[in-house]
Amino acid sequence: MNRLKNRRPRGAALVDILAAAAVATAILAILFVAPTEATMGLAQRIVYVHVAMAWLGLAGFLVMATTAAIYLARRDLAWDQWSQSAAELGWLASSLTLATGSLWAHATWNTWWTWDPRLMTSFILWAVYCGYLLVRGSLEEPHLRARLAAVLAITGVLDVPLVIMATRWFRGIHPVAPKMDPAMHGVLLLSVAGFTAFFALLLVRRRAQLRLDGLLADIDAGGVWTAECGADETHPTPHTLPFTLHLEE
Repeated sequence: MNRLKNRRPRGAALVDILAAAAVATAILAILFVAPTEATMGLAQRIVYVHVAMAWLGLAGFLVMATTAAIYLARRDLAWDQWSQSAAELGWLASSLTLATGSLWAHATWNTWWTWDPRLMTSFILWAVYCGYLLVRGSLEEPHLRARLAAVLAITGVLDVPLVIMATRWFRGIHPVAPKMDPAMHGVLLLSVAGFTAFFALLLVRRRAQLRLDGLLADIDAGGVWTAECGADETHPTPHTLPFTLHLEE
C-alpha cells in the first residue's frame, strides 16, 4: 500500500541545530561569561535578555507592518501569513520585554512599574500587538481579516520610533545608553544575535505552518482539486497541489 512521506528540505535540520546552538551559547554566556555587576549583582544579568526581547519586539512589528503593506499592494495572502507570524512572535517578545523590564526595574529603582516614557511607549506597542491579534481572531473571511489587520499594523508602526527615541525626546528614569564593561557589551551583542537567529527560525517555521493550514482549508472547501486537471473529490491528482508528495510502496 502506498504511504505519504514528508521530506524536509536539505539543510533544514542543520539550520535548526545552528539556531538552537546560538541561543544556548547566548544563555551560557549570560550565566557564566558576563562579569557580575558591582551594584546590582546577579540581577543585572536580566538586561541581556531584556534588551534582546525589546529588539525582537520592535523588529517583529516592523516585519509585521512591512509584510502587511505588501499584502495591501498585492492582495496575496502569503504576505498576510508572514505578517501574522511576525505578530505572534513579536507579541511574545514584547510581553517578555515588559516582564523582564519590570523585574529589572524592581532591582534597580525599587519599583515594579512607573509611567516612564520608554515604558509607556513599549506598553502601547504591546497593546497594538494585542489589538492586531484580537482583530485576526474575530474575523473569518481571509481577505477582510488581512485588510483590517494590515491597516492596524501600518498605523501602529508609528509607535516604533517613539519607543526607540523616548529616552532622548522625553525625560524619564530609563537610561539612554548606559556604559558597559567591554565583556558585558560583548555578551549583550551575543545575546541579541542568538535570540534573533532563533526568532528568525521560528518566524519561518510558523509561516510554513500557516501556509499548510491555508492549503488544508482549500482542500476542505474543494478549492484545490480542479476539473481541468482531471481530478475529482475521490481521486485527486497530486500535480494540482502547490507542493510535492513523495509516494513509497
